[in-house]
Amino acid sequence: MTSSSRSPASRFAATRASTLALAAPLSPEDCQVQSAPFASPVKWHLAHTTWFFETFVLERAVPGYRAFHPAFRELFNSYYVGVGPVWQRPQRGVLTRPSLADVLAYRAHVDAALSALLSRGDVDVPVLERVELGLNHEEQHQELIVTDVKYLLGSNPLSPVYREAPPAPRSAAPDLEWLEFAGGMADIGHAGTDFAFDNETPRHRVFLEPFQLASRPATNAEWLAFVEDGGYARAELWMSEGWDAVRAQSLAAPLYWRQRGAVRTEFTLAGERAFDPAQPVCHVSWYEADAFARWSGARLPTEAEWEHAAADIAPLGNLADGGVPHPRAATAGKGPRQMFGDVWEWTSSAYSPYPGYRPWEGEIGEYNGKFMVNQLVLRGGSCATARGHVRASYRNFFHPDARWQFSGVRLARSLR
Repeated sequence: MTSSSRSPASRFAATRASTLALAAPLSPEDCQVQSAPFASPVKWHLAHTTWFFETFVLERAVPGYRAFHPAFRELFNSYYVGVGPVWQRPQRGVLTRPSLADVLAYRAHVDAALSALLSRGDVDVPVLERVELGLNHEEQHQELIVTDVKYLLGSNPLSPVYREAPPAPRSAAPDLEWLEFAGGMADIGHAGTDFAFDNETPRHRVFLEPFQLASRPATNAEWLAFVEDGGYARAELWMSEGWDAVRAQSLAAPLYWRQRGAVRTEFTLAGERAFDPAQPVCHVSWYEADAFARWSGARLPTEAEWEHAAADIAPLGNLADGGVPHPRAATAGKGPRQMFGDVWEWTSSAYSPYPGYRPWEGEIGEYNGKFMVNQLVLRGGSCATARGHVRASYRNFFHPDARWQFSGVRLARSLR
C-alpha cells in the first residue's frame, strides 16, 4: 500500500524535513512547554515520530540495530502498551531532559539508519508498509504540531506570531444552499490499493434515508448570529454534558474569538487578525456544533452521509501546504464546496468499528482500534492537514469537548 509515486527514500526525507520546518520558527522554550493535558510539546512530537520508526522499523528490519538511548523507549512511547511502559501524556511537559538538541540528534541518528536501509533497494514489502505507515503517522503529528502550537501561542497574552503571512483577501461567502441526496444503498469505506488506515476498512454497504447537505460549512457570521441570539445561554439547545461544559468553562464563543472593546478579533498563527464574517467558523467542539445545528433547525450529518456526498469530489482544498494554516471563505460554484480542507467537519456518528473491522496484527494494532469508544467522527481535513490524507473515507475522531483542532460545521437535514 503506497500513497505516493515517489521512492520510499525520497518520501521519507521530504516528510522528515517538513516536520523540522514546522519547528523552525519556534524557540527551544516554545518546543518544551505543554500548554494543556490534551496537547503535547513540539519536542515530544519530534521525538515520538522518531521513536515510531526506530521501534517499528529499525529494531525489526536491521539486525544488530542499537537504540539511540534505552530510556527513550518509555519516554516517547505514546500508548503502545504492547511495546512496553508508557510515559503518561499529561506529564510530557516535565521532560526538560533530553534537551531539544538531544532530540534533534536522535532524529538525525534514526534518519541516517533508515535512509541507509531504504537505499539498499531490496527491502521486504512488510518493512516498506511499516515505513509508509510511519510516514502517514508523522504527517498526522505534523497537524498536531500546528494545532498544539496554536493553542500554546493563543494562551499567551502577547499573542505571539508563529509565522508571518499577509491577510487573506476578503470576500463574501456564497449563500448557503441545500443540496438533496436521494438516499438508498451506498458503499462507504476505503477502496483501492493506496494507503489507508485500518479504521477506514472494510468497505461496506449502508442504507441512507433521503437527506439534504449544506453547500458549504457554517461561517463566522452565521455563528455570530447564534451567539447574539443567546445560543450559549439557552439550555434547551444543548446536550446535558455540553450544557455542563458551557457553565463549567464559561463558554460564550468559539476558541480564539476575542473582543477588544467594540472590535471583535480572532487569533491565528499569523497573530491576532480582524474578524472575517465570511470564513468558516472553526475551533468549536461537537457540543457547540450540535447546539448550533439545533438552533439552525438542522442537524449534523452522519459520517455515511458525508462520505456519500464527497465520494465523487476531487480531494482538493486549502490544506497544510497552503501557507499559514487558516480557513478561507468559500467560493461560488455548484455542488458541495470545501468538502476537503479548511475545517474538519463534525458528524453525528460515534467513532466505532465498521462491520468486519480487524485491526492490524501485532502491537501496531493499537494504532486506532482501542480508541473506538466515547469519541465522535470528523471528516474532510483542515487547513493543517497533509494533502495526502484527504480522501472521502478518512476518519478523524476526537472527544466531543475538543476545541483546539480546526473543527467546524456543515449542516444537514432529513427529508423524511
